Amino acid sequence: MAEQTATPVIRESAGKADSAVVRDALGVGIAVGLSGFAFGVTSAGSGLTLLQTCALSLLVFTGASQFALVGALAAGGNPLTAAAGAFFLGTRNAFYGLRLSQLLALPRAVRPFAAQWVIDETTAVALAQPTRRAVRIGFTVTGLTLYVLWNITTLLGALGAEAIGDTEAWGLDAAGPAVFLALLAPMLKTATERYTAGLAVILGLGLLPVLPAGVPVLAAALAAPMVLWWKGRRMAGGAGGTDVSGAADASGVSEASAASGASGVSEKEEER
Repeated sequence: MAEQTATPVIRESAGKADSAVVRDALGVGIAVGLSGFAFGVTSAGSGLTLLQTCALSLLVFTGASQFALVGALAAGGNPLTAAAGAFFLGTRNAFYGLRLSQLLALPRAVRPFAAQWVIDETTAVALAQPTRRAVRIGFTVTGLTLYVLWNITTLLGALGAEAIGDTEAWGLDAAGPAVFLALLAPMLKTATERYTAGLAVILGLGLLPVLPAGVPVLAAALAAPMVLWWKGRRMAGGAGGTDVSGAADASGVSEASAASGASGVSEKEEER
């Protein structure tokens, strides 16, 4: 019975060429890695030193949190408040790690190092793969490419902040979110997944003006339990209706059987 009900974490039968996985991972890593230019320029413009800017990319390595931190500092915000907002925004990676730990199944000694690469892009590439081998290749190539390129372009951006000028004119700050959405959209195959994504967008954008930086992203995660609760209510309602009708049918069958049995007994008594 256990063999029949157990479901594998990931399919090993549906193969995918390693070259295709590497190509996809390199595309994501290069496209998003260029955003390091924008971060380097923004960080230098907010008053951070070259060492502080490079340390953020080397140690923090989560673009959204880094941009949130230097953006708040550039706007004159309190450093502690800016750091708190960046921290809350980065906690989403902990939820990614819960899922990736099952898919990657890495040795314990390797997990602390792999945790540094658990970000939006590596998670999206890994979840798009059909086998554990492809998951590991996609995660590793995306993480390595993005980490190296992000840190190089951060350094170049911080050094050449004045020469680069306005980063918004380049659109580099939109490269990361655009790639992530392009990876995520094809994965929304069921109505439940689409409802969850839509509700998350509404929560995130709706709460953005009233909550501190990073908190709307966490609040958007509530979309999943809300949709599941609503779906459960609908299923429970449908099941309840079926149970009532089924009970009514069973009651009818029981009454008919009882009547038939009583009729049979009466006929036998008359024959006697």
